[in-house]
Parts: sequence; structure tokens; C-alpha cells
Amino acid sequence: MARQTLGPFGIWLGGPEHFSDTATAQRDALRRLDALTTYGSIWTGEGVGGRDVYAQLGIWLAATQRLAAGAGIANVWARAPEAAQAAGATLAEAYPGRFINGIGIGHPIQAGQVGADYRTPLATMRQYLQRMRCEAQRGPLEVPPFPTVIAAVGPKMLDVAAEAADGAHPYFVPVAHTAEARQRLGPHPLLIPEQSVLVDPTEETLAAYRQRLSIGTQIGHYRAGLKRFGLSDDDLDHQTDKFFDTVAAAGTPEQVAQRIIDHLDAGADHVLVSAFGDLASVTRQLQRLAPALDAAHAHLQTAGSAAR
Repeated sequence: MARQTLGPFGIWLGGPEHFSDTATAQRDALRRLDALTTYGSIWTGEGVGGRDVYAQLGIWLAATQRLAAGAGIANVWARAPEAAQAAGATLAEAYPGRFINGIGIGHPIQAGQVGADYRTPLATMRQYLQRMRCEAQRGPLEVPPFPTVIAAVGPKMLDVAAEAADGAHPYFVPVAHTAEARQRLGPHPLLIPEQSVLVDPTEETLAAYRQRLSIGTQIGHYRAGLKRFGLSDDDLDHQTDKFFDTVAAAGTPEQVAQRIIDHLDAGADHVLVSAFGDLASVTRQLQRLAPALDAAHAHLQTAGSAAR
């Protein structure tokens, strides 16, 4: 899938606030988002149990005409690699050029849910991707090519993304991580970071947003990743302003758009906007943000042309 097909901006949808949304409610929201040509894709993820990411994306692809759909991520502990490849191939065959497979190692607790051992995540990911490639070679479907990216925060997992996949999909990372990731990946692999945002916050929504972000500080590899970029244990334990400013973008549409542009400027190919709130609020925020993103991206392109 060409970078030009995806465009610069996508949507990440799938926080805890959305797990109870009915398929009907999702379809209605997706049709409105599909009309916003600012965004080229929509992504969601999964744990172990709950909504199946491939079934979810099938609903979304059927409800839309234009948006690509990305697994962000399909959890390695939820299914065998052969099943992950087959599910992705099924969607790619049905919706040519509109599917991106994303695979993630998840968390130790998820491995424990299925009686598996998390102790060698890098080796596990490499083996999983190798088995997916074998399945792709012997699969019964004639499938248009589709990319597979992996969740990658740490340097060694970024190396796996560069060597064994088509790129990386980092989550809960600062702009500085995007710059490091591009350097580590090299120029060709896809780099698709997620950026958490809150557009036009009120005092009430801002407080809830900060509380929601605090969950990430309790997850081992996210915490370790943030400490690599200058945050202390105190910043993470007490969710200081420094922590908030590092991982979040809250403010006017123009302020939020600038953070998204910063990721592009740092080397991202496609930035996923993850707005905080329920489905109706997220849809409104993405609608409000779209003109500011278009304007900011046009300015970035103009500046780049002038520099050349």
C-alpha cells in the first residue's frame, strides 16, 4: 500500500470508552468519518477476549467506501499466526488496497490468559511473523498485497519491524520517539504512530482525559519507553504537566494539529489521531480538527517545497 494512498492522517478508535458501542452506532459514526477526506484510515485494536479486531474491521470496511482499515493491533496471544494471516488476507481480498495488518506482542497478563510465556517477546514476534509469511505463500486466496506493521516502542522491537515486517505502529509515544524510530527503521519501512488528543477541552473533560492517560504509566514497556525520553518516575507516578505535555495534545484544533504535524516532520508517514471521549464526542472532535489538519499540512508542504 503506497504512502500516498493512506495520506498523512488517520484515526485510531478503540479505547475503553468505545468497547460497549453497538455495531449500529459504529456504522453510523464511520459513515460520517468516511466523509472527512482529511483522514485516510481508521484503526482499532484488541486484547485477549472481547471484540475480535478482524471482525470489527470487517464491519467498518463494509460501512465505508473510502477509508482504509488497520489492525492496531491484532494480539499475538489471541490467535495463531496462520489465523492472523488468513484473516488479514480475507479482508484484503474483499477490500483491495484498504487493509493494513498490524500485529502486537501485547502484555504479560495477556500471555498469561492463554497459558503462554511472555519472557521472549522479540523471538516470539519474529517467529510469529515468519509463520505468517509461510501461510501467505501457501494460502488459497489470490490476494492483493497488503502491508503488515508491528507494535514497536523499544529499539529492539523497532529493529524487528525493519527486518521482518513492513514497518512500525508505535502507540503512546512522544514526537521524540518518532524521530528515533525513523532513524532506526531507515527511510523505507512504514512508520505509523498514534497520538492521543483532546480537542477544545473543558475543565471536566480535561480532568477525565488526564486520568485516562495515567493508565499508560502503569504498563511496563510504555513506562520504560517514556523514561528513555526524559520522564522520571516522579513524572509518571504523579502524571506531572511534563508527562502530559510529552504524550498528549489538548487544546484548540490548531494547537492539536501542530502536534500531529510535528510527528510528520519527525519522520512519520501517517499519524493516527486518537481522540478522547465517547463515540459522539470523538466524531465531533475529528470533524472540528479536520480543517486545521488540512491547513497545517498544506503549510508543511509549502515550507518543504520552499526549502528544496
